[in-house]
Amino acid sequence: MSAETIISNARIVLEDRVIEGAVQIRDGRIADISEGPMRSGEDFGGDYLIAGLIELHTDHLESHYSPRPGVRWHKTSAIQAHDAQVATAGITTVFDCLRMGSDEEGGFSKGEMREMADAIQAAEREDRLRAEHLIHLRCEVSSADVLDHFSDFETDPYVRLVSLMDHAPGQRQFQTMEQYTLYYKTKRGLSDDAFAHFVARRQESSAQYAGPHRDALAKACAARGITMASHDDATLDHVEEAKGYGVRLAEFPTSLEAAEASHKAGMSVLMGAPNVVRGKSHSGNIAARDLAGLGVLDVLSSDYVPLSLLHAPFVLADDCDEISLPQALAMVTSTPARTVGLDDRGRIAPGLRADLVRVRRDEGVPVVRSVWREGRRVT
Repeated sequence: MSAETIISNARIVLEDRVIEGAVQIRDGRIADISEGPMRSGEDFGGDYLIAGLIELHTDHLESHYSPRPGVRWHKTSAIQAHDAQVATAGITTVFDCLRMGSDEEGGFSKGEMREMADAIQAAEREDRLRAEHLIHLRCEVSSADVLDHFSDFETDPYVRLVSLMDHAPGQRQFQTMEQYTLYYKTKRGLSDDAFAHFVARRQESSAQYAGPHRDALAKACAARGITMASHDDATLDHVEEAKGYGVRLAEFPTSLEAAEASHKAGMSVLMGAPNVVRGKSHSGNIAARDLAGLGVLDVLSSDYVPLSLLHAPFVLADDCDEISLPQALAMVTSTPARTVGLDDRGRIAPGLRADLVRVRRDEGVPVVRSVWREGRRVT
């Protein structure tokens, strides 16, 4: 017998409009969508029905695994805590960021992120997880051992996204020493001499490794069909470099010109949902709402606050006359899905996966009332 669920009397958010009606789910897929009232099925009472959210960039798992400097939590426990929080925020597909490359600050040792990936996949086999978990490798190209870390994943089919990052002073996010000094010297209490030595080492590493490592990683991703992301692009030269590598996702551009050029080049421009909710960047870079108003914001990421991925689209729809609720929600559903080649989800349409979220929102912060992944209720 086929498994069937009917959701009725919902405000269904499609890609281009909102309708009032019903959705029929059969065997984990959306079987039918109809407009108008219906007496059978689960009555939503006018709550929204939206596609399950797709998170491409979150450091949230890392905060559960390493909640304090030098502390490592039990991997499966950390994964379950992370999974529960993203699922109850309406996220049904999450790309867990795993850091590749270490430096003098520490980071993770060789093999540690491989063990984390193995623990994620074991948790999936054991039916511990609500959301589907894929892997996003955050590759610090200025790190001497980034390729060594990356080699642990050379045959892993869960790796669907790789970002090329360089956090050295004078590069991208930290183009000015004022920003870098605040982040590394002031907040960490380094002396002038210690900070000068720290900066010199970082700059030397970037000069030596960043170019060759970008080339090697881009070649490996192209061979395996892995989507590539640039990170913190600030200049037109950065964007041209990304185009040359075949980058499809521009994460957190730090200037308007870089965001506009990336969007024009066909890349999906990603910004942080917390940036939208707060109205500004935590690091003083461009505000995501400004990019949205100019039509060059394509994808949102919860980054470090899972619920922000649901909250931010409603904020944009409220505050930006140019953006409808379907357009805003596409930034966390259909557009990220297309960007990374997940064509079976991200929209409410017949034949697609029944990854769905029931949302109540009269005003203020939206509330997730229930979540389905492939037709199975998980919260």
